Order: sequence, then C-alpha cells, then structure tokens
Amino acid sequence: MGDPAFVRIFKRERRLELWMQHGTVPFRLFRSYGICCFSGGLGPKLREGDLQAPEGFYRVGRKQLNPASRHHRALNLGFPNAFDQQLERTGSALMVHGGCSSTGCYAITDASIEELYAVVEAALEQGQPAVDVHAFPFELTEAALAVEQGHPWHRFWCNLQQGFALFEESGRPPMVAAREGAYVFGIDAEDPACAAIAAWS
Repeated sequence: MGDPAFVRIFKRERRLELWMQHGTVPFRLFRSYGICCFSGGLGPKLREGDLQAPEGFYRVGRKQLNPASRHHRALNLGFPNAFDQQLERTGSALMVHGGCSSTGCYAITDASIEELYAVVEAALEQGQPAVDVHAFPFELTEAALAVEQGHPWHRFWCNLQQGFALFEESGRPPMVAAREGAYVFGIDAEDPACAAIAAWS
C-alpha cells in the first residue's frame, strides 16, 4: 500500500487491470477485476446523456475520489479531459465505481472497488501526483486493429494504440497531452502547443 498505481480498462474484454510499481522497476500487474457493467458500446463518449462510457487517457487525483458514492465508492475519471474539450465533447460524473449498474460509467463489484479505491487512495497519499487511467475499446494490438479497419472509430483507436504500445514496451505510463484534437505522447507531449491531460487541481 502506497506504491504508485496505474489502471487500464478494456471494454470488449470487460476487464479492469490494476498495475503497481515498487521502487524504480516497471509497473507490474497486481490484479485484474471483471467489469460487471458498462453502458454503451465500443467507441468514445461524445455528449452528455449518450450513455456511453469514455475511452481515452485520464488522470485521477485526490479531489476525484468519492468514498461516499451511492455506488459504494467511486473514482471520477475527470471527463472531459483536455482532448475531449478540444473536440467539444460533453459529459459529467463519469466514474469507476461499485454497484454493477452504469449510465456511462465502468462498474465493478463492491469488493473490487474497495480494494481498487484503497490502493489508489494510498498511492495518492504517499505522494503520487495522480493515477493514470487508460480506457480502451479492446486490447489494441496491431492484429486487433486490423480486424476493425472499416470501423468508424478506427482512426481514433489508432491514436489510442500509440499510448497502449508505449506502456506495453516500457511498463511505464507515457506522458500524454492533447494537440489539435489528437493525443500526443512522450517528448511530443511537452510541446507548448499541447494541453496536458491532468487530474483535477
């Protein structure tokens, strides 16, 4: 408890992964939880009320923790982030929470959210500035993307795949920012023209 944490979400696989880092080594998978409910289908959230769970790169800070959620406990993803705002996407109160019901959120069981919430809270209390949460439509391998070549969201998913691949290669969440309606990563994310993907301040 207190080690840095990182979260990945995969819609199609209905899986939430909790990764942790001890010392300076890369992150390692600590636990996988079944997503018992999410609303909408594959693809990003576009507007308030579309009942779609978001896809993209988010950061959770201490102000986004809700220990008294009506869904037991909740982590607010911080939607819309800088990327969503550049595309004028709207929505609010998009969470990872317990309770196994969803109107645009990712729901896991109460027992699972208890553990996830405790790990994220401890990491933030021990000095991690924010916990990265990467939400994907599915595992964004080259083969999986090739199958979806004709999908309306293929281009968006190819952009997400850049961040997915960087973590797969390094075991560390990449720096992420938004520029002109696209995600950029690593050194490119430090460009002054970029808007950082940030937790609530």
